[in-house]
Parts: sequence; structure tokens; C-alpha cells
Amino acid sequence: MKTKVLSTHIPVEMAEKIDHLSERLDRSRGWVVKKALKEYLEMEEERYRLTLEGLADVEAGRVVSHQEFKNWIQSLGTDRELSPPKCD
Repeated sequence: MKTKVLSTHIPVEMAEKIDHLSERLDRSRGWVVKKALKEYLEMEEERYRLTLEGLADVEAGRVVSHQEFKNWIQSLGTDRELSPPKCD
């Protein structure tokens, strides 16, 4: 696998956390940073995918009203719990 060197400044507290974690896991700093970046990038890609999916639902009219949702949330844990609202 080809690699590319990236350089950045991070707060001392964060660097110390990375050092402690790398010692605890018996891994290198680079391993910890690569793992953290990989997981962050995967999370952001999923967030973006879900955002696009949500926007497509809105464009297709698959939505519930704010009031219906609010009523459902407020009913949770009460004697008169409502069913979750459904799209029109």
C-alpha cells in the first residue's frame, strides 16, 4: 500500500492521550492515529450517506409533521403512549 506523510499540530493534551493509549495498547503512535482517523472517516462517510438518504426521503415526501413527532415523544412513558408516527 502506498502511503503519504501528513503533518499537523495537535494540542499537547491530545498528544499525551495518544502516547498513553499507545503505551497501554502496546502499539505505536502512528498505529493509534491511523486507527482513529480511519474510524473517524468511516463515521463521517456514514453520516454523509444517511444525510443524503434523509434528504431523498424529504424530497419524496416521506416525512411526519413536527407536531405528530412531538406528541409521540411526549407520550412516551405515560399511560397513553402513542404509536410512532408514520409517513403520509
